[in-house]
Amino acid sequence: MPFFGCHLSVAGGFGKMGEDALSIGADTFQFFTRNPRGGSVRAVDPDDVAALKAIMGARRFGPLIAHGPYTLNPCSADARVREFALLAMADDLKRLDKWLPDNLYNFHPGSHVGQGCEKGIDLIVAALNEILPAVKRTTVLLETMSGKGSEVGGTFEQLAEILSRLDCPEKMGVCLDTCHVYSAGYDIAGDLDGVLDRFDRIVGLKRLRALHLNDSITPFGSRKDRHEKLGKGSLGLAAFAALVVHPALAGLPMCLETPQDSLSGWAAEIARLRAFAAR
Repeated sequence: MPFFGCHLSVAGGFGKMGEDALSIGADTFQFFTRNPRGGSVRAVDPDDVAALKAIMGARRFGPLIAHGPYTLNPCSADARVREFALLAMADDLKRLDKWLPDNLYNFHPGSHVGQGCEKGIDLIVAALNEILPAVKRTTVLLETMSGKGSEVGGTFEQLAEILSRLDCPEKMGVCLDTCHVYSAGYDIAGDLDGVLDRFDRIVGLKRLRALHLNDSITPFGSRKDRHEKLGKGSLGLAAFAALVVHPALAGLPMCLETPQDSLSGWAAEIARLRAFAAR
């Protein structure tokens, strides 16, 4: 069975996230490494991290997903933006290696902003090849994107191109976002087997290390990034019922990023996913 969780706020600390995860029936979760719309980062309290590790040790937790801020853009046309991405990612990974090793770090590949996709990929590869050698015990994930605007990562071929050119490819993987790939034109609602077979041929299923579970407000192939509650969007509940029992995805952490007003909304969605997986 997969590990199920959601994106939790780090505002109350690591121990609080562990407690919140238990309260909603989660056995994994995702959190931002720093301010998602800025770049500020809070100091780590060793006792706080120890509290989370105690919770995870007492229960069977899957890998956690640390999410880089949205402001990261390693393929920006602006050198200052690229430099921030390099410094922030390197710092995030150093902190994860020290405090929460053996987990996952997910980031959006970025937007080339008119430079062209090939130039964007060149810059992403250059950034990763500078950062990855120092990474010891964290797996870095490229997130699948919806392909809006000048985003890089909207096709499996673009992800494969990045991975194929890395000096340390063994330190990398992919996080598949259900809303994003559906919006990008991969019909996981109507042909899940076909999409996963295509992913395997182009990227390799061994690279798939985590999933974001989100329904989509917009229709198939819309190239929009608009998350919806499970079953309330264009993918529909049947898509998620099939996804959580697919043998190619067994044992992976799956985190919800659906819009909710409280933890109870995610608790209900996690319970539904567990019911699907138990069938």
